Amino acid sequence: MNVSSKTSNDISFEDFKAQILQDYEIAFISRSCSIMGRKEVLTGKAKFGIFGDGKELPQLAMARAFKNGDFRSGYYRDQTFMMALGLLKPKDFFHGLYATTDMEKEPMSGGRQMGGHFLTYSLNPDGTWKDLTQQKNSSSDISCTAGQMPRLLGLAQASKVYREEKGMDSSKFSDAGNEVAWGTIGNASTSEGMFWETINAGGVLQVPMVVSIWDDEYGISVHAKHHTTKEDISKVLSGFQRDEEQKGYEIFKVQGWDYTALMHAYENASDIARQEHVPVIIHVTELTQPQGHSTSGSHERYKDDKRLEWERDNDCNKRFKEWILESGIATTSELAEMEKQVKRTVREAKKEAWSEFLQENVAAKKSLVQLIHLAASKSPNKNFLTKLKNDLIAVEEPILKDLAVASRKSLRYLLGESSAERQALVDWVQNFLTKSQPDFSSHLYSPNENRATNISPIAPRYDSSAEKVDGRVILRDNFDHLFNKYPNALVFGEDTGVIGDVNQGLEGLQEKYGSTRIADTGIRETTIIGQGIGMALRGLRPIAEIQYLDYIFYAMSSLTDDLATLLYRTKGKQKAPLIVRTRGHRLEGIWHSGSEMGGLIHLLRGMYILAPRNMTQAAGFYNTLMKSDEPALVIESLNGYRLKEPKPTNLGEFCTPIGVVETIKEGTDITLVSYGSTLRIVEQVAKELLEVGIDAEIIDAQTLLPFDIKQDVVKSVQKTNRLLVIDEDVPGGCSAYILNEIVEKQQGYRYLDSAPQTLTAQAHRAAYGTDGDYFSKPNAEDIFEKVYSILHEANPQDYPKLR
Repeated sequence: MNVSSKTSNDISFEDFKAQILQDYEIAFISRSCSIMGRKEVLTGKAKFGIFGDGKELPQLAMARAFKNGDFRSGYYRDQTFMMALGLLKPKDFFHGLYATTDMEKEPMSGGRQMGGHFLTYSLNPDGTWKDLTQQKNSSSDISCTAGQMPRLLGLAQASKVYREEKGMDSSKFSDAGNEVAWGTIGNASTSEGMFWETINAGGVLQVPMVVSIWDDEYGISVHAKHHTTKEDISKVLSGFQRDEEQKGYEIFKVQGWDYTALMHAYENASDIARQEHVPVIIHVTELTQPQGHSTSGSHERYKDDKRLEWERDNDCNKRFKEWILESGIATTSELAEMEKQVKRTVREAKKEAWSEFLQENVAAKKSLVQLIHLAASKSPNKNFLTKLKNDLIAVEEPILKDLAVASRKSLRYLLGESSAERQALVDWVQNFLTKSQPDFSSHLYSPNENRATNISPIAPRYDSSAEKVDGRVILRDNFDHLFNKYPNALVFGEDTGVIGDVNQGLEGLQEKYGSTRIADTGIRETTIIGQGIGMALRGLRPIAEIQYLDYIFYAMSSLTDDLATLLYRTKGKQKAPLIVRTRGHRLEGIWHSGSEMGGLIHLLRGMYILAPRNMTQAAGFYNTLMKSDEPALVIESLNGYRLKEPKPTNLGEFCTPIGVVETIKEGTDITLVSYGSTLRIVEQVAKELLEVGIDAEIIDAQTLLPFDIKQDVVKSVQKTNRLLVIDEDVPGGCSAYILNEIVEKQQGYRYLDSAPQTLTAQAHRAAYGTDGDYFSKPNAEDIFEKVYSILHEANPQDYPKLR
């Protein structure tokens, strides 16, 4: 099913005829998979199904225009496109439905995503890049409506960057910027803000992206009149149409059953985007959805008889077949024979996939049944074990869960027993879980040698007369070294370019490195992150700047659904080493004091979250991250840019370790753990505590994800026997996470003589002004009194009640 690179403009009639019949065969294969896939869900073999039926023809046209080096950023209707490129076979399709965990059999995610979510492999087994210019590429899909759009912007912008910046190594990533990023979206999903933000940004940036809008007049069960003004998205988008005086989009509108019109539209769109770097929108209308939105419901429930009849008459595959017959390209009997063979092929693929899915499980079941039988023969609980065994025997098509439940429950009936049979069962269970769990849990972070936590620390060096400068100067000069050292590095965000960011941490760098690498953006956080994800997927090293931490929630969907899950959901087949730079902590006011770490550390598993206490630490984190290839969020201390720090002599070289805490002050009476701006207050209070005889040990967490991988905090607790975590987040937020890491994961509870405690901000956002900060977040007096109260409880004689 490989698509010829020839177009209808340069092939003979015989070749054109063969292309048409090949396309009809692919369309019929895809439709047959959809129909049989729905049946597999309804019979219980698959959990859920969402298919591309009714969208086959435009996807065939898109596949014809898609070239090596191009990228797709689509959604879960694009199975025909993937089949047309030879990237999805019927058996792969069914393995996806069954959630087979073997990537050789289910190459799209190894069962981690539901069917209909597609990708290609960008990485070699060791995590290095493949040559993306020699293959057709698909970024990994997500289910979230319109969530693919921000990433599309970055995928397209990468071509623009590679075309404009001649000093970049583009050998594996671009052919002089001649690639197109192809986005697909349903008509109803164009109601989402992500769509509009991306469309606006794409028009401003003039990047080579082609957006296909599959329009079947519905979004789930809801008609277009509830989604779109005028019930016509291309009418609404008409203001983006370019003209002789102003840049914008080229917009095409084409009927989804019109094969020749679709082919011409996509050829034209490809040429315009590829050659001129002008974005294109193709509004594909009069499409259908023969099986409804998904297997969760029937479209007969929300479409009237007139609409259903229209859909039957205008099904794109039916209209395509009629056109083929009318044009004399094939006869009815020839197409009937083709259809018969396709159905046979798809049925066989389904059967083989199900057999392969069950094969290992059936073998494992057989050995487990025998082990339970042997253990039962020696056990006083033989009757209970025999029932478990017989229940398992009755499961003719076992899944992993069936084996796990039966084996683990059987051990309960062998408590206190000692026999070789019991031990054999214990070993089986342990081996089974050890083998199975990684299929579902691996690749949250990189397993490769250059992962960020493996980068060796390098201390800042200072000469004997080290100059003390504003913290922002250290950042600026360190960034200067990085942009010189890494030609593929670039940074962008609001106020990032001309003025060098709101705190001048990039001052003067645009003049030195140009407006492509040090760039301003509009006020649009979601697509700032999308730019970063897409460009990182194509070999660039982007730093996306969110001006204040409080505004990161505009982009949270792209961060948590797309970036943080990318390595995991592709089982290490794609990576996006995006660095997100922002600033937070202890300014003033509800939306400029950002310490919402509790939400971030839970929503962004798969990223590193770094909270440096000063700008030297922050610079070291950037240096470490640039040596690795993983995504991270760096939160600079907002009130630290003007504080004086000694300037290192090895800017661009020193590396702050990731996942490692730092002991700032040693002490004997209590361990105080904090991070970011609050740490400076803790240091001040520690001096005051010495005046009343309390010697506190201070530990800077530095890295929140991951936290203390060397488990150094528990060593401190073992010495002091008391623990207080101080945090600017709300109660139960990041402080609770840190406490859990120390007390439970590191088993610090063993060494505590006092209850471990937290001191946090109030439950609300920080009020405005100096007084608002004082009464909203932990202040010096709060910390002093909290520490003192812990020591008072332990030794009231030496530490009498304070108040």
